[in-house]
Amino acid sequence: MTTEFIVLLAAFLLVLLLLAWPLGRFIARVAADGKVPGLGWAAGIEGALYRLAGPAASSAQDWKAYALALIAFNTVGAVFVYALQRLQAWLPLNPEGMANVSPDSSFNTAISFVADTNWQGYSGEQTMSILTQMVGLAGQNFFSAATGIAVVFALIRGFAARSSGAIGNFWVDLTRSTLYVLLPLSLMLAVFLAGQGVVQSLSGHAEARLLEPVTYMVDATETRADTQVIPMGPVASQEAIKMLGTNGGGYFNANSAHPLENPNALTNFAQMVAIFLIPAALCFTFGHMVGDIRQGWAVLGTMTLLFVIAAVAAFAAEQQANPLLTPLGVDQVASSLQAGGNMEGKETRFGIAASSLFAVMTTAASCGAVNAMHDSFMPLGGMVPMVLMQFGEVVFGGVGSGLYGMLVFAILAVFIAGLMIGRTPEYLGKKIQAYEMKMAALVILVTPCLVLLGTALAVTSASGTAGVANPGAHGFSEILYALTSAANNNGSAFAGLSANTPFYNTLLGVAMWFGRFAVIVPVLAIAGSLAGRQRLPATPGTLPTHGPMFVGMLAAVVVLVGVLNYVPALALGPVVEHLQLFGE
Repeated sequence: MTTEFIVLLAAFLLVLLLLAWPLGRFIARVAADGKVPGLGWAAGIEGALYRLAGPAASSAQDWKAYALALIAFNTVGAVFVYALQRLQAWLPLNPEGMANVSPDSSFNTAISFVADTNWQGYSGEQTMSILTQMVGLAGQNFFSAATGIAVVFALIRGFAARSSGAIGNFWVDLTRSTLYVLLPLSLMLAVFLAGQGVVQSLSGHAEARLLEPVTYMVDATETRADTQVIPMGPVASQEAIKMLGTNGGGYFNANSAHPLENPNALTNFAQMVAIFLIPAALCFTFGHMVGDIRQGWAVLGTMTLLFVIAAVAAFAAEQQANPLLTPLGVDQVASSLQAGGNMEGKETRFGIAASSLFAVMTTAASCGAVNAMHDSFMPLGGMVPMVLMQFGEVVFGGVGSGLYGMLVFAILAVFIAGLMIGRTPEYLGKKIQAYEMKMAALVILVTPCLVLLGTALAVTSASGTAGVANPGAHGFSEILYALTSAANNNGSAFAGLSANTPFYNTLLGVAMWFGRFAVIVPVLAIAGSLAGRQRLPATPGTLPTHGPMFVGMLAAVVVLVGVLNYVPALALGPVVEHLQLFGE
């Protein structure tokens, strides 16, 4: 490891902790339905919305009513985003005259943004109007993130409740998460980003005259370019919620590698902190809501342990020299003048350290934003982001989804521990019985089934293999990565796969929908079941779930499940490619 990487990683973790601790306490107050000091304007809007909706919109719900409301809201959102894309040519705020988006791409994008995946098979600056970007896509960035927070609120209430049939109200949780958490944080980050040079405008694309005209060939005809079109739009506002909501969908095709989305090292650091901020803060929220902050520290410790190991592994893989370039005399040694290592597909503004760290964070946190092309990573360097997604996006994970996924793994961990000592497993004073384990099994197995079956379908069909630009092990990795990203609601990609086709738009759309909601429903079922049980006091035989032993056990369970599910597929892709590259 280089000094640069160690300092960057340490500074990131320190800043994250300093910001997440107070934010976690604040979010716990948001979940409690009481007044939130300092945000009176939001309280006024909240009250007005409840009055318009009527008393039914704020009454207590059991888990089935909560789940129905959640699915209905997100279904309507998907239909709205689909319609917006199909009609954008005739709608306002379209200064470039963008055409209507094709049906299959509209279907994929609508599900993608509703499911908090933000997979993009299109080039944003060439496909989406300002209205579609600002109202449809950015709007769903807020709502999908708020949905994740609402679900984790419901699950935590299930653990904290003392024999109650209710787990809260979806509409209240959605409203309060948006008004008190996502909107204020996004406003502050958007202002900061705009001040650093991120574009924020409703004007059309600007045209700039080149200081050095470029000559190139088009169909054997020499063409001279004297001007360059610079895309404009409300980028800073979308960039803020893209990161804070762990959404990841960029305004521009190059995403956070684009200088108008991510201008410098300071904005890059701020965006990395924003990705992990709410997922880390929710760990402290969890501790406050269950009345034992040590539980939050244990979950956060597990996430941090896995994240640091993954970050070191990715950096080590990318810092090594590419053996294909060494015989050509290419200098790949790190020095004061260059980052060294594998710089293919990376921004020279960020180098190996910030690029590899960003890649690990965006796939650990279900964000999917990229400041380097993962397709150009070394085989094992590209495998690290893939494995983090295959863990179930629980290493910090998405806003809300990371924590409720990790809590499901905690249930599995205490169940395994209970089998070892012959006791009925308990977690936070609630007995874990057969029903919870069945629902936990569904949560854990849904995404591997979607990933592996989808990959098998893609590699055995002509429509699936037609999009592969790199045949062989790397091409298989591209397909496996795409299905992994879609089913785990990440959205990043190995860019060598041409996925904007009816086949992939449909396949990935289905994977994204069920990867999101086929997980949420069993999680809510667990919340409802636990809420109806008495919370038992701890006894000398109760397994402590707040110490280093439990942290190690929980991390081991996460890794073990990932290994059992995906090792054969990984062996066919990145592992084989690594052996081919190094001739082993």
